[in-house]
Amino acid sequence: MDMPHELLTPAEMARADAAAIAAGTPGSVLMQAAGRAVARAMMRRFRPVRTLVLAGPGNNGGDGYVVARLLEQAGWPVAVAALAPPAPGTDAAAVAARWHGPMLPFTATEAARAGLVVDAVFGAGLARPVEDRVARVLAAAGGPVVAVDVPSGLDGATGTVRGFAPKAALTVTFFRLKPGHLLFPGRELCGEVVLADIGLPAAVLAGIAPRAFRNGPALWRLPRPGADSHKYARGHVAVVAGPGMTGAARLAAAGARRSGAGLLTVLAPDAATAAVLRAGDAGVMVSEAGAEALRQDGRIGVWVIGPGLPPDAATRALVRQAVEAGRQVVADAGALRAAADDPAALAGCAVLTPHLGEFIAVFGQPGEDRLEAVRAAARATGAVVLLKGADSLVAAPDGRVAINVNAPPWLATGGTGDVLAGIIAGLLAQGMPRFEAAACACHLHGAAANLAGPGLLAEDLPGHIQAVMALDLPTVIGHAS
Repeated sequence: MDMPHELLTPAEMARADAAAIAAGTPGSVLMQAAGRAVARAMMRRFRPVRTLVLAGPGNNGGDGYVVARLLEQAGWPVAVAALAPPAPGTDAAAVAARWHGPMLPFTATEAARAGLVVDAVFGAGLARPVEDRVARVLAAAGGPVVAVDVPSGLDGATGTVRGFAPKAALTVTFFRLKPGHLLFPGRELCGEVVLADIGLPAAVLAGIAPRAFRNGPALWRLPRPGADSHKYARGHVAVVAGPGMTGAARLAAAGARRSGAGLLTVLAPDAATAAVLRAGDAGVMVSEAGAEALRQDGRIGVWVIGPGLPPDAATRALVRQAVEAGRQVVADAGALRAAADDPAALAGCAVLTPHLGEFIAVFGQPGEDRLEAVRAAARATGAVVLLKGADSLVAAPDGRVAINVNAPPWLATGGTGDVLAGIIAGLLAQGMPRFEAAACACHLHGAAANLAGPGLLAEDLPGHIQAVMALDLPTVIGHAS
């Protein structure tokens, strides 16, 4: 079964727990199920060794006491070291009272002696930095660390570290992933992540209406030509080339064509550049009309502006002309730099594709909460914003955001962003909505890079898009609705 695509912040997860409890599932039952899921995951992956459960005073610690009791029942040598006792009358206090095994001091010495450490100190909703005493104990772990929900100190909403967080070999979380499991540095700190069903009904999501998602086919449908389709029905994309900078435009054009655009025109700024472009791919049309093409051919509905273009007033003006002419604009590279410190210059674009440096130039530092930063950028411009990186974020003006998880490290090479801009344009030309087109393109981009393997060059990517699109991905015939 595929992993659910909805992501819940710690606050939303608390609401899900509360809704389940209100519907008749006691909190103690959820805690027992969570501890059981952790214990099972551990027994499937590790042999019995001297195990120390580091237990905090809250529900995360309560899960830890359940883990300790179940491992002990299975014959494991287990002890608990409590940071502080649970508050009387809580579910955590009730399960702690059922633990009759060894209690050890909460010290770095004890953590170092253990062959396996269960981190059940703090959960995903920690709102303050981990204090030095706790950090020293977690850092001293003598064996692999198994984290309950998240490694202590990891912010489940943002993936950032509050003071310190250990690097876990295994993290077991419940019901739905949190954004922090997918966002760096959190993704790297979590190790293997197991998502466990602990009995919360999916119906509780209706009252929460999650707005963050794990990117994947559950979020979109690839357009598939029908039997009566023709090249005009599949859309016409224009890619604007810079003077002498043909490589970026050619990569964007290849991405658009491979993702299904019916027609592709590269707009050359001068005769010399046009000559170089005409010597390239036979299926690419080349025009020297420039911005005049906006008036000459209204059927060119999607424009890629920025790859290979200088970040100057002319590029900035072209973006505004295309938007005001009613075209869908994918703004990248030079178009973004041309709007430095002025997000309004990009208002009305369909999709913006900045890397971190370009995002900072236009919108300022994103801070710790990158999810909220890209949402704010999308609201400010009315565009879908795709912040590129190892954990690319796709945000819509309505607050939806998708976290992409399939990009391999070798995708970080020059020109791959140009291909991505082209893929987005190709999908837009076929009628995909903006958010879905950007999210789908991001997924296809990563999947194609994985097929290509290490040593990838940007020009390798388009040839692998065809293979990815031939996989069993959800499709819709004709224009997406």
